[in-house]
Amino acid sequence: MDKNRQQFEQELEKLLPQDQIRKEEPMSRHTTFRVGGAAEYFVTPSIEQVPDVVALCRRFEQPLTVIGNGSNLLVSDAGLRGVVLEFGKAASGIRLLDGEDLAVKAGTLLSETAAFAAKNGLSGMEFAAGIPGSVGGAVVMNAGAYGGEMKDILSGVRVLTKKGEIKVRPADELDLSYRHSRMMDEEELVLEARLNLTQGSEAVIRAKMEELRKKRIEKQPLEYPSAGSTFKRPEGYFAGKLIEDAGLRGFRIGDAQVSEKHCGFVINRGAASAAQIMELMQHVQERVKEFSGVDLEPEVRLLGF
Repeated sequence: MDKNRQQFEQELEKLLPQDQIRKEEPMSRHTTFRVGGAAEYFVTPSIEQVPDVVALCRRFEQPLTVIGNGSNLLVSDAGLRGVVLEFGKAASGIRLLDGEDLAVKAGTLLSETAAFAAKNGLSGMEFAAGIPGSVGGAVVMNAGAYGGEMKDILSGVRVLTKKGEIKVRPADELDLSYRHSRMMDEEELVLEARLNLTQGSEAVIRAKMEELRKKRIEKQPLEYPSAGSTFKRPEGYFAGKLIEDAGLRGFRIGDAQVSEKHCGFVINRGAASAAQIMELMQHVQERVKEFSGVDLEPEVRLLGF
């Protein structure tokens, strides 16, 4: 081990306890696709520890990859060098600020946040109850489903800037649009989100969540590992319909397959590699372009390719 790396490890071990650092950690354990090679260092800091970990990586010029629940990622079979920082359980927590506002740490699952909101008779999170991601990742990509988006309920965020400063930004400064935010462009890390919900009946909220859960089960291939919708919705079209029209329903490369249940999903039938999923995605893009002239853009974040 070279001296620089040894020194980095020693400094990292001063910042985080041993159980928050893993070496050569398989990323297949941390993505809903269930594929991906090893992360050189995999760390799970609390929100309070995040700034110091990020500063350390910058000081030692270690590549840094930040992830949430891994529900929107395709990690290459070769894995990731440097540090993968996961906003996970250690970086989760929800506070009820007043009658209708929640402060939610970035690592908190959307499902957990929606359940907390329902329990407190707060409406607005129902659309997100079945999205498998974390709040930080959902804010960064302005995640949405069933007619709702994070921008509908977001009033502000606390972020860590590239310069290492912690800033509070109101939602109207975040440039939130379809699967996009200012944080993507400026590489800012969301530490906490402020959600503004509305008073409602817990029974009505839970009934809506149950209705959407049944829709998901009926229409989405939840029985297989995937990263949800694989491609962004092109303006004026639906990605799944374009893929189906190109004759690709059920098309597979190894264990990577265009779902027969919903063509907008690429699934892992069990033993797919990241390379097979990537090859399938590229094939889908080429065929759709040939058939309809539309460019499909991945909604899935590609890491290590």
